[in-house]
Amino acid sequence: MMKTLAITSGKGGVGKSNLSANLAIALADNGKRTTVFDADLGLANLDVVLGVRPEFTLHDVIIGEKRMTEVVQRGPGGINYVAGGSGIEALARMTGPQLEAFLAELSNLESFTDYLIFDTGAGLGEDVLMFCEASDEVILVITPEPASLADAYAIAKTLFNRDPNKTIGVVMNMVNDEAHAKQVYARIYSICKQFLSKSVKYIGFVRFDREAQLLIRSRKPFLLANPNCPAARDVADIAKRVLGLSTGDQKTSLFDRLRSAFSPSRDRKTA
Repeated sequence: MMKTLAITSGKGGVGKSNLSANLAIALADNGKRTTVFDADLGLANLDVVLGVRPEFTLHDVIIGEKRMTEVVQRGPGGINYVAGGSGIEALARMTGPQLEAFLAELSNLESFTDYLIFDTGAGLGEDVLMFCEASDEVILVITPEPASLADAYAIAKTLFNRDPNKTIGVVMNMVNDEAHAKQVYARIYSICKQFLSKSVKYIGFVRFDREAQLLIRSRKPFLLANPNCPAARDVADIAKRVLGLSTGDQKTSLFDRLRSAFSPSRDRKTA
């Protein structure tokens, strides 16, 4: 059964899309059929991170010119990807039969995907929360900056309010080493326990790596361009941890979870 991950963050600029892309490649390295889906409403840039030029985007599905399986394209490292373009904004406005048809198309990815990664936008936008709700697991990307921690807590609070049983993991990005990562994790864990009586799981960390930063600027996934650099090794470790996670048996299908999350009539709690 396909596992779905939503990779998100409280604020932009924390390396969320780079983690999505490189984690997808790391999962493929472990023999998993992986599709990464650009679900960022404000800045659909997954194709830039992957260093590819998509022939089709999600918009082609929204307007009915392509099936979802036709816009899935082959990316670097043996992964599949779905480029977002302007499609996510149109998706956020969908209702009724059009929405039902789209969600059915999205659930068709299950036939050739072991891991589906939603690279969401940042913040508390309804589109971000819907993809997070529909996923088996949410991975929050956090940096050591106080603003990043505060915004990550706001995301966790909102998701737990909407679904008290939500599984949320955290990845600390741009840290010096594992000890630094554990310090950052301890802070977000303590805040969630104190104010929400909820726990967030430690998924791993990615060190600040100048070589990886240079590769990112040149639009090359660092896990492929230099698999031995510190950041690449860290993402490989995160992939192993993700593969070891048990999200339990889902009692509802992906289609039903998507329909529930995207339903405009649902009573939503945001605080």
